[in-house]
Amino acid sequence: MTFTILKEKEFKKFLDNSNEKTFLQTPSIAHLREKEGWTPYYLGVKENNKIICATMIVSKKRHFGKYEFYAPRGFLIDYKNYELLKYFTEEIKKFVKKNNGYIFRIDPYVINIERDIDGNIKENGINNKEIIDNLKRLGYKKEKEEEQVVWMFCLDLDTDEETLLKNMRSFTRRNITKALNNSLRIRELEFNELQTIKDLTDATSERKGFPNRNLKYFERMYEVFKPNNEINNIVCELDTKKYILNKEKEIKEQEKRLEELNKLGAKQEKKDKVLKDIDKLKEEKKEVETLRKEKGDFITLSGGVFITYGDEIIYLFGGNYKEYMHFASPYMVQWEMITRGLKNNKKYRRYNFYGIPKNINTHPEGYGIYDFKKGYTGYVEELIGEYSYKTSIVYDIMKLIKLIRK
Repeated sequence: MTFTILKEKEFKKFLDNSNEKTFLQTPSIAHLREKEGWTPYYLGVKENNKIICATMIVSKKRHFGKYEFYAPRGFLIDYKNYELLKYFTEEIKKFVKKNNGYIFRIDPYVINIERDIDGNIKENGINNKEIIDNLKRLGYKKEKEEEQVVWMFCLDLDTDEETLLKNMRSFTRRNITKALNNSLRIRELEFNELQTIKDLTDATSERKGFPNRNLKYFERMYEVFKPNNEINNIVCELDTKKYILNKEKEIKEQEKRLEELNKLGAKQEKKDKVLKDIDKLKEEKKEVETLRKEKGDFITLSGGVFITYGDEIIYLFGGNYKEYMHFASPYMVQWEMITRGLKNNKKYRRYNFYGIPKNINTHPEGYGIYDFKKGYTGYVEELIGEYSYKTSIVYDIMKLIKLIRK
């Protein structure tokens, strides 16, 4: 075995064919990190001139002139192959020391324990305790705080639209139908329109109380992933003109029905129900007529940023405006990307709703996020988390400083 610095192209080829592939290990992310002040490297091990494991790793200067190294979702390796993991770890340790580093961190794209839709451990399911034991045996320390998502909600795409809709929670299915009938449209944003996504995510982050990314981040994500068509910035808009015309049509249909009931001498109870429906349709029409005067022909309701790399579609960011939630547009956004995956499920193995709160059964805060995603059916996936390997006493000093500042 030979430890080597890889060229970007050969690393990318290995990544694309790896079982552990993830967008966070792509050269695209390396280029994004580079714009944020990190220096990327591609490291690997070759045997008989063939790459057998690799990682993209980035470094950034911290205190005391020392560097932090981080392999986002790294490594691309068989973690159960202890001897290979040991060799790669030792060689990276030498590489980090040589480049004045004090630590390197990894957060493998590896399941901890297999779970069901409710977050419960599945009997006889996947259990990667062996991998965790291997990491600890080599000197890796589990970090309490993680940079990346650890708990996710996922949906396998080995089905069809009809079956998936049938298996969904009735509330979710009704909202998808409502969204499809609400004169909404999905539109892909261009680079110069990314402020729209920023505004949507700002509105949601303020409402939910979590930090948001700046516009430059959304622009850089677009720049590095769009050339390979691996990112979708989509918005769901209300077509106000179409909505009003549809409501007028529905009102006429209900008025015609009322006339028929009158001719048949139907009970007042039946006629009252139709009258109530007509009043509701008129109210909905009036609301959107007012919105059209204020906002124009198309009104942005919600949107999302999706990564389409490897064999999964990832819902990375999303946002919506609270005052328009009754149009059910977030369901339209998700359904749009899910159906794209279903139509191309030979390529995309699963749809990843991404982050949910940790330990959902014991931590109710943020439960609504999980509950929304759960409605589509699927399962909870918990990764093994983040591990660090110190290569200098500076690591301990940094920990102490952080503790004192708290």
